[in-house]
Amino acid sequence: MTSLLIKKLLHEKTVPISKVGACLEAETDEIPIARINWPKHPYCPKVSFRIGHIQTEIWLTFCVSEERIRALETRTHGAVYNDSCVEFFVSFDGTNYYNFEINCIGTPHVAYGSSRNGRKFVPEPLVDKMVIQSTLGNRPFEEKAGGFEWAMTVRIPVECFAFDTIASLSGVRATANFYKVGSGMSVPHYVTWAPVGTEAPDYHRPEYFAGIHFE
Repeated sequence: MTSLLIKKLLHEKTVPISKVGACLEAETDEIPIARINWPKHPYCPKVSFRIGHIQTEIWLTFCVSEERIRALETRTHGAVYNDSCVEFFVSFDGTNYYNFEINCIGTPHVAYGSSRNGRKFVPEPLVDKMVIQSTLGNRPFEEKAGGFEWAMTVRIPVECFAFDTIASLSGVRATANFYKVGSGMSVPHYVTWAPVGTEAPDYHRPEYFAGIHFE
């Protein structure tokens, strides 16, 4: 895959979260998350994302259309991947990476390390600096079937990259992947942006991240 250019947006932090999605829609490309790497899990919800930055924040939206939704986890750093969940993994040094996992009611899980094991949680006061808005609200619910469309908007300040020193994203090169997951749902699904070459679903594999470049 070619490196993904993340556009620099000429906006200020004062833009409310409710307006971020419209800014991204006007100024960035819609990018599909549509790769099925594991034939045992063929279900592929329709998912896309848009991403930009304002030097000290990443702005990110996900749009999802799927047959079932579930949101039981309400604890920060909890098992949000069991719910209907969108994810952004990013590495600034090619070895260690941050995993931003957010279920469909906006519950975040953010950690850092070089592999699935031994990860360090980003401290909750820093995670709390993220601004997250879901069109599904923030109250938990059991799995529902019938077809649903929802969107997630996230602002990630550079303070969340607690184990790196990043004052500005401008000009930064990194690697990343974007995911949709629902491990604990009645029809589990695992869909990725960049391909992952493991035998079983495994998102914690930075060797399969693709290049990104912050304008």
